[in-house]
This record gives sequence, structure tokens and C-alpha cells, in this order.
Amino acid sequence: MTLLIELFTKTLTQVWHTLTVNWVFLLASALIATALKLYVDQDRVAAFLQRNRKAGVFIATGAAIGTPLCSCGTTAIILGMMAGNMPWAPIIAFMVASPLTSPQELVFSAGLFGWKFALAFFGASILLGLAGGAFAHIFEMRGWLANQARFKSISGASGLTTPADSIQLNQSKPRVTLKQFLDETWLAGKRLTLFFLGFAFIGYLLNNLIPSQWISSLFGEGQIYGVPLAALLGIPFYFNTGASLPLARALMDAGMSQGAVLAFLVTGSGTSIGAIVGALTIARWRVVALVIATLLLGAVALGYGYNILLGVL
Repeated sequence: MTLLIELFTKTLTQVWHTLTVNWVFLLASALIATALKLYVDQDRVAAFLQRNRKAGVFIATGAAIGTPLCSCGTTAIILGMMAGNMPWAPIIAFMVASPLTSPQELVFSAGLFGWKFALAFFGASILLGLAGGAFAHIFEMRGWLANQARFKSISGASGLTTPADSIQLNQSKPRVTLKQFLDETWLAGKRLTLFFLGFAFIGYLLNNLIPSQWISSLFGEGQIYGVPLAALLGIPFYFNTGASLPLARALMDAGMSQGAVLAFLVTGSGTSIGAIVGALTIARWRVVALVIATLLLGAVALGYGYNILLGVL
């Protein structure tokens, strides 16, 4: 019993220390999430993408990492892009990059891992979005992505409205009040803090139970299979940003290399159940397989690359 009490006491102390260091980043993340949720209109994002088709992949990737969308919001924007007969390249770029990061996640990850890692993860999201768009363009030119949409275009009988129609419907959107902003911030902060505390506790508890040599031997620096193994583990063991970032921080503290952590976060966030289900509601398996392959192979390549870069610098 004494050992158990000591274990929980040590774990709670580690969690409390992590919270005291990162509470400012948690607050900033909640404020950014609230502002983007209340002031960014997903219909306007889709309309903006429609108006800038020539730079579609770049614009779609930028929109994906700049908006804090859940899988439902991502699906809504993609439907708007499909309704305007956009090619697959910008759509897949958005599908790849959107689940990976957002402005509030950049701030949150900076608090947990430092700005170097946070910017590397943010940059990885951009690179993967662009890569997914490039692959989609090549495959579409060869006809491999023909008939992969589950909905007809706007000229068909799908019943989808255009982004412009949606914007007209939302022109009378009520003004955001201070009370509404504070209420949303409270909800976002409470949710984020609960996930943070719960999964930070799980992570540090595992660290205290599992010898750090085991983590280092599997995922540490110099372990050639550590990055791909972490990328594969990210698929079933990633929960959401608020949960998995503190868990990944605890794994890093236990000896997991930064490249392996990067691979874990990339595959986990991009291939979560919500992201895959959302993708399957609008596209068939060839498109979804291209998204998953881009994320998995990209995560491994970027994980190795980041470890090499850290070793050189």
C-alpha cells in the first residue's frame, strides 16, 4: 500500500508541475479556439477556396491549418468544395492537413514541447498537405480518382447548396456577445484542462510503472524502427489533441525520440476515427487510402528527418 501511495503521489506531483508550467498555454489555446469558432464561418472558407482555384492546393492547405475544425466542420467545407466541381488535389490537401494542427494546437504544443518542436509539427502539417495535393493531382491526371466522390456535383441531384448560397443564409448571423465569448472560452478551457489532466496522469503513471529503458530501447534515439513503430501506434492509440499531446509529452520524458513523437502525432491525428469516418462519408476508398498513405509514409519520413536534423544541429 505504501508503494502504491508513493506511486500516485509522485504521478500527481508530476502532473501538477506540468500544469503550473503550461496553464498559460492552455488558456491561450482556449481563447484562440473560441475566437476561431465564433468568428470563422466554414461556409466562407469554402467560398474562399472556390474563388482561388488556381492556387487551390496552397490555399486549401493554408485554410486547413488555419481553422480549428472538427471532423464535421472539415466534412462541411469539403462538401462545399465538391459542390463547386473542384479537382481532387485541393480537396485531398485539405483532408490531409486539416486534422493535424490549428493555431490553438500550435500554442498548446509549444507549451508542452517547446517552440522548436511545435513549429516542426506545424511545418510537417503544411508539407503533408502539399504532398497529398501533389499526389492527388498526379493520380487524377491518370484517371485513378475517377468516380470516387460519394455525392454528385452541384449540377446533379445531390441537393447540396453552393457556398455562396450558404453565406447568404448566414448573413443574419447574430453578433457575438461578451457573455457568449466567455461561456465558450470556459467550455473550451474546461474540456481542454480535463483532457490534459487525465491523460497527463496516465502518461506519467505509465512512465513510473514502465522502466524508461524499455521506452528508450523501442523508441529512443538511434533505434531505427522507433519512428515507424510510433507512427503505427498513433493510429489506434491517438484520442484527440487535448488528450494525446500530454500523453506524448510523457512518452518523450520517458525516452521516446522527438522524431518518433512527431510521427505518432501525425498519424494519430490524421487517421483518427472521426477523420476517417468523415472522409468515408464523402469519398470512396481510393481517396481515403491516398490520405492515409500520405500521412503514414509522410510521418515516417518526417520523423526520421527531424531526428537527423536534431542530431546535426
